[in-house]
Amino acid sequence: QVQLVESGGGLVQAGGSLRLSCAASGGIFSGYAMAWFRQAPEKEREFVAGISGLTSATYYADSVKGRFIISRDNAKNTVYLQMNTLKPEDTAVYYCARRLRTIKTRGNDYDSWGQGTQVTVSS
Repeated sequence: QVQLVESGGGLVQAGGSLRLSCAASGGIFSGYAMAWFRQAPEKEREFVAGISGLTSATYYADSVKGRFIISRDNAKNTVYLQMNTLKPEDTAVYYCARRLRTIKTRGNDYDSWGQGTQVTVSS
């Protein structure tokens, strides 16, 4: 059973940057697609970014395209989310998730989830 543990969240001013990490343990990492989702208070969970397992192809939600960068280090079993030019509307709990092979934007397609890390962007 894989475990996913996010870290790197915090409070940052608008325009600032944060880097989230998601460390995987207890299962195969390479070959699995990894994604970041987020959920703001009273809003539905939404896809943020994903990276495929075999080719490390990436895909982003329009709301973060050009500002966020997802990457992975298979040697460290870790996926990252570099968040730049943060906006107050980026405030949410960020979750990483895993599924076999390809990126999907629907959360129900992922079989493993982390506990989340809070990101708060002040204006």
